[in-house]
Amino acid sequence: MKDDCIFCKLANGVFDTNTYYEDENFRVIFDVNPATKGHVLVLPKEHYANVYEMPDELIAKAYQVAKQVAEELKDITGCEGISILQNNGEAAGQTVFHFHIHVIPRYGEGEVLQWKPGEINQADVDEIIKAKQ
Repeated sequence: MKDDCIFCKLANGVFDTNTYYEDENFRVIFDVNPATKGHVLVLPKEHYANVYEMPDELIAKAYQVAKQVAEELKDITGCEGISILQNNGEAAGQTVFHFHIHVIPRYGEGEVLQWKPGEINQADVDEIIKAKQ
């Protein structure tokens, strides 16, 4: 646990939370600033700033928890869909630098994240593929 990380403290019970689920690796809590009814956060109890720092097996477990919670929330809330979101870095919208997954029930139009679709730039694609090899 990192002493100056609010999500470490929430995940490890230092502060009271509205806990939805807990196991040895994760605590799932209701977001205090929810996008919709039932919006929760999957928090690992160990500190990892982002997806790049987490071991693969723990990421797999995190998404298994997110899936389980999503299925339950869909049944409980009657929502029409679920968004499962995870941001890495400030440019991607990460504001708390402790890995977390948002599980957000969706109830209709106008609630989804959107972006303006662009056009593929084949030179960019080719550059990325070449760099990978």
